[in-house]
Amino acid sequence: MITAFWFLVMVVSSTCMSQESIGWGGNVMLSRQFQPCPGSPNCVSSLSKGSRHFIQPIHFTGTPESALDCLTAILGEERRVRIVVQEKGYLHAEFRTWLGFVDDEEFLVDSEKGLVHMRSASRFGYWDLGVNRRRLEHLRARFLDNCSKNGMVPFGGHRGEDSLK
Repeated sequence: MITAFWFLVMVVSSTCMSQESIGWGGNVMLSRQFQPCPGSPNCVSSLSKGSRHFIQPIHFTGTPESALDCLTAILGEERRVRIVVQEKGYLHAEFRTWLGFVDDEEFLVDSEKGLVHMRSASRFGYWDLGVNRRRLEHLRARFLDNCSKNGMVPFGGHRGEDSLK
């Protein structure tokens, strides 16, 4: 058991990613693109060219602002999430796994096409066992169930203690 633990520590520490390679940061809004997913299977993106990393974006009706507001409300209802950046048309959140690892989620509104592009990537490790894909699919389902009706935010707000504005 101890050997397996140290093996896991070595794998995680040897495959750490810097925040610059995660995809969020300075010029997402200017480029209207995310950083490409790395070769590892722990990233999905609706702007990915490869099928291994591709995930469908979220379609919305209503205003881009209401779509992002509703997504923010959904994130506020999730556990172990912290909103790091929220700008016009862009949202970056950190999800902390039950093991304490941080996954970065990004959302970029394409108002012309009525889409919310999304990207989820693990900061550490190589495999994520499909966690990032399942999380984005869960968030999409919640968005479609709660936000697609008239573009309204159905919640009474979100938990402010988990977000940074």
